[in-house]
Amino acid sequence: MNKTLRKAVIAGNWKMNKTPSEAKALLTEIAPLVKDAEAEVIACVPYVDIAVAVETVKGTNIKIGAENAHWEEKGAFTGEISTGMLKEIGVEYVVLGHSERRQYFGETDETVNLRTKAVLAAGLKPIVCVGELLKERETNITQEVIARQIKLDLLGVSAEDVKNVVIAYEPVWAIGTGKTATAEQAEEVCAFIRETLAKLYSKEVADSITIQYGGSMNDGNAAELLGKENVDGGLIGGASLVAEKFAAIVSAANA
Repeated sequence: MNKTLRKAVIAGNWKMNKTPSEAKALLTEIAPLVKDAEAEVIACVPYVDIAVAVETVKGTNIKIGAENAHWEEKGAFTGEISTGMLKEIGVEYVVLGHSERRQYFGETDETVNLRTKAVLAAGLKPIVCVGELLKERETNITQEVIARQIKLDLLGVSAEDVKNVVIAYEPVWAIGTGKTATAEQAEEVCAFIRETLAKLYSKEVADSITIQYGGSMNDGNAAELLGKENVDGGLIGGASLVAEKFAAIVSAANA
């Protein structure tokens, strides 16, 4: 991390876990453990947990995020949630383009782009996920895949707006598999993402953007990963559901 240029962001992605009562209990447990964090601390929770999560973290340094948002403000989109709904209830961040959304629910770079622009227009901050499949890494096209995703996901996003975007690099082969990119692999791709952003915008803009690593970061490997120049935080899956483990990752970001 380079804390002189950008702030570290540690975001828990709870996925489809925790009922509202369980969410309240977990956030109540996490809050005192991260109260002195220098990093931005976020819990991205299921829709049904948002209201109780926002209420539970009042007076703390924890921000609440959602796990997706639709690009239209309202309409006949059964099962979807709009940015206006999220903003009114107290959400500040929204995860977009997660590999599970792409794999299971048909998300494309085009729809991620629409969602990203809608989230920014609502004054919320998107956490835009990019990453390669195992086959794409094995055939040595990681950079081509990442560059395409960055260019399409941010198409039409201005240099001023992109400063409010967090990029999460999540190698798909390391999501929920227990496999983790080495610190060197994570740094290589995060640095490439920053180079791509510099070409699209400018070096100054690229240097201001937080780039997280999101592939099975945990309390055991966080310090090494966060010690790299271009790894500015983490999008945390399983470890975010255990207060002590999540707090340890936040602590590593403070080092």
